Amino acid sequence: MNILVVGSGGREHAIVTAIAKSPKADKIYCAPGNAGISRLAECVPIKAMDFDALVTFAKENSIDLTVVGMDDPLVGGIVDKFEEAGLRVFGPNRAAAILEGSKAFSKDLMKKYNIPTASYETFTDPGEAIAYLKTVRFPIVLKADGLALGKGVLICNDLSEAMKGVKSIMQDKQFGSAGNMMVVEEFLTGREVSVLSFVDGKTIRIMDSAQDHKRAYDNDEGPNTGGMGNFSPSPFYTKDVDEFCQKYIYQATVDAMAAEGRPFKGVIFFGLMLTEDGPRVLEYNARFGDPEAQVVLPRLKNDIIDVFEACIDGRLDQIDLEFESDKAAVCVVLASDGYPISYEKGFPIKGLEAFDGKQDYYCFHAGTAFKDGEVVTNGGRVLGITAIGSDLKEARAKAYEATGWVSFENKYMRTDIGRAIDLI
Repeated sequence: MNILVVGSGGREHAIVTAIAKSPKADKIYCAPGNAGISRLAECVPIKAMDFDALVTFAKENSIDLTVVGMDDPLVGGIVDKFEEAGLRVFGPNRAAAILEGSKAFSKDLMKKYNIPTASYETFTDPGEAIAYLKTVRFPIVLKADGLALGKGVLICNDLSEAMKGVKSIMQDKQFGSAGNMMVVEEFLTGREVSVLSFVDGKTIRIMDSAQDHKRAYDNDEGPNTGGMGNFSPSPFYTKDVDEFCQKYIYQATVDAMAAEGRPFKGVIFFGLMLTEDGPRVLEYNARFGDPEAQVVLPRLKNDIIDVFEACIDGRLDQIDLEFESDKAAVCVVLASDGYPISYEKGFPIKGLEAFDGKQDYYCFHAGTAFKDGEVVTNGGRVLGITAIGSDLKEARAKAYEATGWVSFENKYMRTDIGRAIDLI
């Protein structure tokens, strides 16, 4: 099979790596890809939002399956374009991708179908939002309605912070048009857990749990990022938690989307908060998480192409997902210092060859490019260093060991990824 992956980050590198393990994969392309992905796939210089060029490329190169990794093209309707052209594509269509594209939609969906989540209100007028904020208990959460690269969430501890947040989101448009509408949400406390799932419109299959670290600095301080590290499975995702979520959240979400005339095919990412009153949905994403994919997919035992095709064809009920249950994974993100606010790029990366031939070690490229024959930094999150171990503590020790194998100017990482493991 000829396969095209759309995207350019660590998530897409993890997807390409999983696809490359399949005997069904004859030729892999990635648009636009990055320096690391180019070792496994032929990277083509087509932007993820250039749907017409991607469709033309898929036709001219006899692409049998396209896998879309990024949220922007999914919400923008890339799957619809491919399906209209008679091409097989993995991911939700535009009507279903609204599950991530609009936080207001997803909150209303959960309310309508009694899927447990935080209480909330939505606003399109900044003045009305501020008037409401004068009546609430703090802390409170402000969320830009649309896509914001995983950063459109502000936790405000008092009214002054909240008013600044409203100005930032709705008036200054810090997150662009994503802030045309804003969700004000109850602040929940507990353990955050991420659960990815495959969905074929009616059947859902859950992947192993993971736990993200969204804040830029140690001790969960600083601004929100796209994710500074991850580990899987989460020891806090217990059998009781899973049984609750299976009953009240996972299938309920799939059924709700179908009932709304928006059957979902692809990956649903469930961002959960494990509160004292039980699990609550914080957010949905309509694709693989990043860096969640970097700790979950390396432990997937199934041929991922079989799973993709089962989702497309509505045969997911015939698939039993299997993961290396006796293994754990930890990913530490190496970022450019100053991310996510401002940072320099273009610095040469040294030591990448240290990962060659190393079993249970992965170096997923997120923001890299070639310059004058060298691999250089080309983004805020540069590399995802992932290690597999017999348990989480071993995987974490190996991941941090491996972060020392590579170097670049401005290299920054959190030093406490997975520290919660020590609290068990």
